[in-house]
Amino acid sequence: MSSWSKRRRTLYAMVVVVLLVGAVIVPAFLIFYRAPTCSDGIKNGKEQDVDCGGSCQKLCQSSFLPPSLAWTRFEEVAPKLYNIAAYIVNPNTEGEAIDAPYHLALYDSRGVLIIDTTGVVTLPPHRNTIAFKGAINVGERIPAKALFEFTAAPEWYKKSDTLAALVIGEKQYTEDASGSSLVVTLKNPSVYPIGETTVYAILYDKDGNALGFSKTIVDEIPAKGSVLAPFTWPVNREGAVISIEVLPVAE
Repeated sequence: MSSWSKRRRTLYAMVVVVLLVGAVIVPAFLIFYRAPTCSDGIKNGKEQDVDCGGSCQKLCQSSFLPPSLAWTRFEEVAPKLYNIAAYIVNPNTEGEAIDAPYHLALYDSRGVLIIDTTGVVTLPPHRNTIAFKGAINVGERIPAKALFEFTAAPEWYKKSDTLAALVIGEKQYTEDASGSSLVVTLKNPSVYPIGETTVYAILYDKDGNALGFSKTIVDEIPAKGSVLAPFTWPVNREGAVISIEVLPVAE
C-alpha cells in the first residue's frame, strides 16, 4: 500500500513539474529568449566572430584582403579649380565595402596644407575604383602634392559583382580648342536591365601616368541594349592621351 502511495505522490509531483514548466518556464523563455542576430554584439549562432562571418553578411577582419592605394593625382581643370582622384585596388572577389570614409588633402611645394576634404567611397567586389573630388577651389595656392587616407577601416560585406554582365564598348576621345571629351559605350548583353551606375574614366599617357579623370552617372542600361556615358574636360592634352580606363560602380 505504501509503495502505491509513494508512486502516486511521485506521479503528482511530476504533474506539478510539467504544469510549472508549461505555465512559467516556457512563457519566460519565449519572453526573454532572443534568437542570434548579426547585430547583437555577441558571438553566437553560426558566426565566425562577433556579428561577422558564417551566416552574417558582414565579413570578419580575417576574411578579406585590405585595399591598396595605387596612386593619388590632381589636375587643374580651370583657374584655381582642381580635380583630385585616388585609385584604389580591391583584391576581394566577393567582398564589398560601402561608404568607406576618407579624406583627401592638397599641399603646396613647402608641404603646407592647402585644403583637406572628406568623403566616402564604395569599393565594389572584384573591381577597382577611384575616390574622386571634382572642381576643388584652391584659391591663389598652387598644389604640389596630394594625400589620400581612409579615416576608418572599411567594413566588408559578402557581395557578388552585380556588373558582371556589363561590357565596356567603344571609347571615342576627341580634343579641340575648347578642351577634350570622351564618349564610352556601355553594353548590357543580359536579359536583365542594369540599374543606376556611376562610371569613372581615367586618361593615361604613354608612361601610364594618369593625366585626367572624371565621372558620370547613367540611370539604366537596358537589357540587350546599350547607353552612352559622356565625359568632358576644359583641357586639351595635345595628343598625350594614349589609353583610357573605365571603372563602373553599381549604385
